[in-house]
Amino acid sequence: MILELTPGLAPRLKPDLPAAMVISLDLELHWGVCDRVPLDREEKSRLLAARAVVPLILGLFEEFSVHASWAVVGALFASSRDEFNQFRPSLEPSYLDGRLNPYTQRVGRDESEDPFHFAPSLIRLIADCKGQEIASHSFSHYCSLEPGQCAREFESDLRQAIAIAANSGYGLHSYVFPRNEINQNYLPLLARHGFQTYRDTESTGMKRPGSFAVQRKWRKRAARFADSYLNVFGDELASWPAATLPMAIPAARYLRPYRPWLRPLQPFAVDRIREQMRQACECARIFHLWFHPEDFASFPHENLRALRSVFECFARFQKSYGMISVTMHELYEYVRSLQEVPARAAS
Repeated sequence: MILELTPGLAPRLKPDLPAAMVISLDLELHWGVCDRVPLDREEKSRLLAARAVVPLILGLFEEFSVHASWAVVGALFASSRDEFNQFRPSLEPSYLDGRLNPYTQRVGRDESEDPFHFAPSLIRLIADCKGQEIASHSFSHYCSLEPGQCAREFESDLRQAIAIAANSGYGLHSYVFPRNEINQNYLPLLARHGFQTYRDTESTGMKRPGSFAVQRKWRKRAARFADSYLNVFGDELASWPAATLPMAIPAARYLRPYRPWLRPLQPFAVDRIREQMRQACECARIFHLWFHPEDFASFPHENLRALRSVFECFARFQKSYGMISVTMHELYEYVRSLQEVPARAAS
């Protein structure tokens, strides 16, 4: 584990833990929206812009020594259509809504022809950046709370996500459920296949897991939107957990992307994050920020400016409070190192 602590912090780790910042990103490209967004000229332009912004995000991570977990859709590891078909799961998800089945998508010959469904060069760029973890976002952007699919299909997808990553030289330790559709019944399968952590949702009912249709209900969407700018649901910070398998790392904040019509609200969004980070430092808790790199595609400069503001805040809290930056996997290893008893599997 690579973990850089502020000098002088180590003596107070036990019993007094530091505040921690965890960042997770969902890297999906077209797999994440193929059920509702056609791969037309506009979408191709957006996805190319998303790929172009990834090195800029990595530049900020390097500048501020920020560690992050990149949850990658497994199909993106494929360098070609042949490799994709080689690792394609034997069981496809039996969604009642057939539009959710990603295997109806036509894919190109290789990454040069189809940079919207394949991205091994982009994954390598991320992995080569110090402090970045390659995590799993399933093989096919598997939505585990949608009607029709089952545990056998989820496990088939999970196996192939692990296999295609291993074929490219990556070991997977952390899992992010696509669309935050966290199926509690599937958590033992994560542990069985070696996953140590997963991203949980915030504790408030308005943000608890549900199918995509449930999450898109207008009341839930309005509540989540308001909470991005105002303190609607409280600090939503996580206490330091026990190193169970898999260990839940609840989200605290979604970094809502910039939109011109939201420009007057942008300072409030950053202030909301800054206040959560301050509270995390004062209470020695965990602040978990997440977003999609694709979110930055339309207005990269404005979104990168907001991310820089967050990291400048982290730098101040790192200096004044000893706040640390860790990946999801590093957080698990850190907690495990402090426990006096072996990690136990979740039932």
